[in-house]
Amino acid sequence: MNGTITKSLAVAFCIFGFSSLSYAGHTNHVLTANLDGDQMVGTEGDGNGMGKAYVFGIDGDPKTLCYVLEVEDIQTVPVKEGMAAHIHEARKGMNGSPVAVLAGPEDGDAADCLTEGEKGKFPTGETGIVQRILANPDDFYINVHNPEHPEGAVRGQLHGKHDMKM
Repeated sequence: MNGTITKSLAVAFCIFGFSSLSYAGHTNHVLTANLDGDQMVGTEGDGNGMGKAYVFGIDGDPKTLCYVLEVEDIQTVPVKEGMAAHIHEARKGMNGSPVAVLAGPEDGDAADCLTEGEKGKFPTGETGIVQRILANPDDFYINVHNPEHPEGAVRGQLHGKHDMKM
């Protein structure tokens, strides 16, 4: 499945939920992150790199977290060659450990849904981590790693609905 189709599916899940029969409102907000190399802490990121991420939950499923991640002007390679992305726990200006493993944006974008208990997706194994991310986005950031910048090429703090610029 190519990135455009995957991205479209993720956005469709965000807008319509899993059931096309449900026409009621949705209770999940879309979180955003603007990524760039200048936000890296303690290491130099890619000064040209930038990106955007969208993170959201699924109505009626408190254990699933979905995302769309787009990056540009950074080195992109296959995951097996060092491309990676994570959600880390730490406020702006601080570094923290990964709490969710995202797909590395090998061709500049990636999208997926992760469910608590899914092998290899939530390294801490913490029950309730999805709800914690969604409820406290300012406590988490997204970091994209590549061979040129193994500690992080671009980074962006998650922000909730109230922090988004339209």
